Amino acid sequence: MGPLREFPDFRRLWFGHSVSSLGQQMTAVAVAIQVYDLTGSNFAVGVVGLCAVVPLIVFGLLGGAIADSLDRRLVGLVTAGGLSAVSVVLALQAFFDLGQVWLLYTAVAVQSGFYAVNNPARTSMIPKLLPADRLPSANALNSIAMAFAMTVGPMFGGLVIGLWSFQAAYLIDAIAFSAALYAMWRLPSMAPDRTEGGPKRASVREGLRFLRSRPNIRMTFLTDIVAMVFGMPRALFPAMAAGLYGGGASTVGLLVAAPAVGALVGGLFSGWLGRVYRQGRAVVVAVLAWGLCITAFGLGGPLWLGLILLACAGCADTVGMVFRNTIMQVGTPDAMRGRLAGVFIVVVAGGPRLGDFEAGAVASLTTERISVVSGGIACVVLVIVLSLRWRDFWRYDGRDPKP
Repeated sequence: MGPLREFPDFRRLWFGHSVSSLGQQMTAVAVAIQVYDLTGSNFAVGVVGLCAVVPLIVFGLLGGAIADSLDRRLVGLVTAGGLSAVSVVLALQAFFDLGQVWLLYTAVAVQSGFYAVNNPARTSMIPKLLPADRLPSANALNSIAMAFAMTVGPMFGGLVIGLWSFQAAYLIDAIAFSAALYAMWRLPSMAPDRTEGGPKRASVREGLRFLRSRPNIRMTFLTDIVAMVFGMPRALFPAMAAGLYGGGASTVGLLVAAPAVGALVGGLFSGWLGRVYRQGRAVVVAVLAWGLCITAFGLGGPLWLGLILLACAGCADTVGMVFRNTIMQVGTPDAMRGRLAGVFIVVVAGGPRLGDFEAGAVASLTTERISVVSGGIACVVLVIVLSLRWRDFWRYDGRDPKP
């Protein structure tokens, strides 16, 4: 908790992001349940992820360049306002009971575009708000905040939908963004550092060229893509809750929240992570643990066992995320951080959306369980292949970082 006590600007940014993330998770589960209610189709729920992927890829890369060219505080303010406006639109369509799946898809796409620009601006601020030796602690705190949002958000979202309505969940999300707006407003100007030189207008191509020349940073992205695309069965939770566990919206909320509960526990007990120097090895082991837990979850069993396995997967993901972020932040100069954060958001947020589409498509051709098990096995196999291909990542040492 040291960074929160010692650095007020980081504390405000962290709090604003924590509250707004809680609302976003409520909206995510509300959209999935609403689409499933309207269509009864796993594939249709998977398409929600596909609608989010394209804006994430396009605007994530562009948003990183924007964050390296303009005042990051201003970019954060504008995009947080846009995200709040989309939540209002979602609430209105639910209030008027329009029942149009295409409108939900469009809202998700627009929301994804705003998020893809907002996140690089916000995350590229963090290394300027506190010293490098506090970054692992700051990343652990961010993982706690995200885990808490993913734990409480889906459960609270399912409860709100069950007791009241979809529009109530969407309205809470819109209100929650006021915390992010306030946090951004209180920050000082956050113009990118130009002391390293380079053109005033940041280039996406330059950022990709930098990434190609840094194999260890590149591996942090590749391992996360493998985990999220093949080992993320989130799109199947509405169907699994109803068909396999005999539940409803509250069961969906439990399934979505279970990995976040594990991530929250992992974050709360993350003090030992600062003593781990073989950070590349830790990332690989964490992704392997994630894939094995997802595979076991797909093999079946009672709901309580499935929730435990999902929680274990979430705990492993927290360990991997802390070290992926640290490797990237330490190895990236400030003038390039927005663009690398843009690539990162494409991977971190786009990967699960592609995973939604992959899981829904495979389940529509086979069954939910086959989709989950095959994805978990693919995750394990592919991360082993990547580790054998780039062995220097396995030997990466935080005491002598080589990007």
